[in-house]
Amino acid sequence: MATTYVSSLSSRAARGQGIPWYLWGVALAVTSNTIGAHWDVSWHRSIGRDTFWTPAHMAIYLCGVLAGICCGYLILNTTFRRPPELVASSVGVFGFRGPLGAFLAAWGGIAMLTSAPFDNWWHNAYGLDVKIISPPHTLLILGVFAIEVGAFFLIAAAMNRADDARFGKLQWMLLYLGGLMLVLGMFFRMEYTWDIQLHRSAAYISIALGVPTYFAMFWESSRNRWAGTWTAAIYMLFLIGLILILPLFPAEPKLGPVYQPVRQFIPPKFPLLLIVPAFAMDLLFQKTQTWKLWLKSLVAGLLFIASLVAVQWPFATFLMTNAARNSFFGAAYVDFSTSPQSHDAMREFFRPEHGLVLWRGLAMAMLFAALSTWIGLALGRWMRKIQR
Repeated sequence: MATTYVSSLSSRAARGQGIPWYLWGVALAVTSNTIGAHWDVSWHRSIGRDTFWTPAHMAIYLCGVLAGICCGYLILNTTFRRPPELVASSVGVFGFRGPLGAFLAAWGGIAMLTSAPFDNWWHNAYGLDVKIISPPHTLLILGVFAIEVGAFFLIAAAMNRADDARFGKLQWMLLYLGGLMLVLGMFFRMEYTWDIQLHRSAAYISIALGVPTYFAMFWESSRNRWAGTWTAAIYMLFLIGLILILPLFPAEPKLGPVYQPVRQFIPPKFPLLLIVPAFAMDLLFQKTQTWKLWLKSLVAGLLFIASLVAVQWPFATFLMTNAARNSFFGAAYVDFSTSPQSHDAMREFFRPEHGLVLWRGLAMAMLFAALSTWIGLALGRWMRKIQR
């Protein structure tokens, strides 16, 4: 009898050290959307929009389904069964109770699923466009963002409440989610950070508006000294994996006009070298923990843009050469609808900037990067206090 009681206590302790299933569920939801979004763009670039019911679309909307199931269960279980451990870490919204992150992610799931028939109607009414930003896509993006933020809240709150045995596991889950958030953040900058745009200050301004926020927020909230480096590494490995894997599968254009011969899925462009400014910011944050927030942010913004331009500018030049036209760097892959006279097909920079125009734009990027860093550090410090 005593042995059974001790075994029961041991099994409960072991379960207490594990990660709750709903956290795995929301992490899987974000993963499914991240894969589906890039797969969908590849589908458009390789085949065109032939039907709503593509595997890529299903992977995207599976995110909403998973988030709705996990967070809906969490809210209903907390509201009606009222387990003490969940009630203690919950908030009230319209008579329901649950973690704040669960409400955000559940709303995101509803928004994503609502956008699905809206998107199908939009394409049927206005044409088979491949624009990332459109009214139904905006609703979809808002839903995805809510799920990302909700998942981040759920994991961060669990990590803040965790003992030493669970803290490390949740920390790595938070960094993994951070890497996927960076992938999706760069996904929505795709039209501004195409490789042929990387000799223009507008590309670096678009990166400065938000990416330093991610690095600073993850560094503060995760308590990991190399948080920015890890999240940037996940971003790079994810995209390089797509470059290596997607072309292995056959594809053929189903819409005209077809300007380029395509026989396989077209992968995304090679990732930006964000790991360099991420590493630089991690080092800076480690050495300046006693600095004022505004001073740390200002120096970090300058360092972010300076280090990014120092490596990305010459690397972008390399991507325009024949040496990058291989299966690793992926410069040889071109959409079927790309005109042979386009900058992308001819591997030429689009309206490259020089002199005062360039330096003025980069100075603006540094200012935005500093502001973004300040926001990220402030959010990260606040996230360390989240318990619900």
